[in-house]
Amino acid sequence: MDGLIPEKAYFRIGEVSKILNVEPYVIRYWETEFSTVKPVRTKAAQRLYRRKDVEELLTIRNLLYRERFTIRGAKKQLMKIRRGEEDAPEAGFQDKLVFIKKELQQIKKMMS
Repeated sequence: MDGLIPEKAYFRIGEVSKILNVEPYVIRYWETEFSTVKPVRTKAAQRLYRRKDVEELLTIRNLLYRERFTIRGAKKQLMKIRRGEEDAPEAGFQDKLVFIKKELQQIKKMMS
């Protein structure tokens, strides 16, 4: 499920963990480091992530794991991306390519 976000309004931490291919404790840690990720809490104190949270977490994961930024560097890069600076990597573009690849693979399966 790497990079593929299902069409849902909210996601539990286990689902987000599978989408990002990281352990739930990593997601909880990123929440403490990146203020842009703010899941909604249920009455039972469970985290519910919105689509924008999952997209932000995908960007963070790409910056940390693919682009090899430190936490501090990833925070700076996220600020650059938000400001629309030219030297910001196209992390969202990579996610779109992964999504398109998965979709094409599914179509290929259906055709064979």
